[in-house]
Amino acid sequence: MSDCDVIIVGAGASGLLAAISACRSGQNVVVVEKNARAARKLMITGKGRCNVTNSDDIKDFMSNIYPEPRFLYPAFKSFFSSDILAMLDEAGVEVVLERGGRYFPASGKAVDVVDALVATARRSGAKFMFSTSVTGIIVANGAVAGVKIRDERGEKSLFSDKIIVCTGGRSYPLTGSTGDGYEFAQKCGHSVSQTLPALVPLVGKGDFFSRLSGLALRNISASLWIDGKKSHEEFGELEFTDFGVTGPVILTMSRWAVIALHENRKVRLSIDLKPALDEKKLDSRILRDLDANGKAKLKALFREWLPMQMIPVFIALAKLDGEKLASQLSGDERRRIVSLMKDFAFDIVGHRDFNEAIITSGGVSVDEINQKTMESKLVKGLFFAGEVLDVDANTGGYNLQIAFSTGWLAGEN
Repeated sequence: MSDCDVIIVGAGASGLLAAISACRSGQNVVVVEKNARAARKLMITGKGRCNVTNSDDIKDFMSNIYPEPRFLYPAFKSFFSSDILAMLDEAGVEVVLERGGRYFPASGKAVDVVDALVATARRSGAKFMFSTSVTGIIVANGAVAGVKIRDERGEKSLFSDKIIVCTGGRSYPLTGSTGDGYEFAQKCGHSVSQTLPALVPLVGKGDFFSRLSGLALRNISASLWIDGKKSHEEFGELEFTDFGVTGPVILTMSRWAVIALHENRKVRLSIDLKPALDEKKLDSRILRDLDANGKAKLKALFREWLPMQMIPVFIALAKLDGEKLASQLSGDERRRIVSLMKDFAFDIVGHRDFNEAIITSGGVSVDEINQKTMESKLVKGLFFAGEVLDVDANTGGYNLQIAFSTGWLAGEN
């Protein structure tokens, strides 16, 4: 005998949308959440502001998703950015469109999004069991029969023939994303690809990072090189830390850097500090500045070219004498300046762990999931949604939309 029509494991972004969708489809829904409140990870997304979604159309969304973007096409057709924005508007949450097509709540508070989605789920009829952990999925005769749960009163079973796993990945484990869903999937016979941190800061090799820590560079071009070949290139902003680099361009390229590092391949990052100028034009500008400021010390002249914090590091790496007068600079020294400005490069030797990763790459194989319903092809009545699946995306609201869309489609079915 079933306790409810649908059990949803996890009250994050995908779980809340699955609950709303399933309730609106006429189902009796129970959401089981290990934390004392819903969507703890959603509360910290976008640095606490919550980048809800992106204004891109489906085609452009696909170009930001890996490794199998077309798997998500039915989910996006079922529930997309305009739908989550309409839902939030109905719940009284105003959103604003910012640079890069990113939508945020006008209040700048992620909690407003969380509270709105929880309230919508409750109004739709969903019941919540907080501070309750799912310890296993009960399967009988190739179909789900319920879940085993544990709370402060002990252990028991909750029965249902439809279960949606919305447990998230491994990123930000303090929010409850500890990889439980991967274990559930494997015990049900599913394949789980290697899970790695994605959208994560990178660790650089060099003794200068502590001196550059906190320095943000804007309008630069950064390229990732793997085994001597250019892998990816991004234009925008990065920030130095005491261990390496972070920021939008770094997070976007980190997926491939992390994979390459785990394959023991050589990874190098090159920063073009003056992407608007080719080497010839940059050399002409520097030569012009040198001629016009012949009596100035080189370290003073560098203020025209670089942020103050970077100057001593740059001069040391270029093996220059900052006390030398501009008029005394040799042609070889000038060429070293040009070369380093166009190729400020260093090896990437590591990455930060899941505690600092925005998302997880890898997960439950989408080959074993029906993309039109999010139901398992192996176990009847078992559904998966959100970060637990082997799909991830660039920063910009894409990952949250994946969670919303797959959760909605799972609940609808």
